[in-house]
Amino acid sequence: MKTMNCKQLGGACDEEFHANTFEEMAELSKQHCMDMFKQQESAHLVAMQKMQELMKNPEEMKNWFESKREQFEAN
Repeated sequence: MKTMNCKQLGGACDEEFHANTFEEMAELSKQHCMDMFKQQESAHLVAMQKMQELMKNPEEMKNWFESKREQFEAN
């Protein structure tokens, strides 16, 4: 079981997620993001906006995603 926090995954807080695979970790982060969006939590909304900008460039998004996967594997 590995641990990463919201900030490590591109978010805005220190909430920790625990998962056995990177895919599980990404899903936990996604769910947290959706919860924060529903609450209109301002810091997370800013982080989401940054992520949307990153997603406009597929190569940059791929590189970002792979760097997070590497960070997960290194834990």
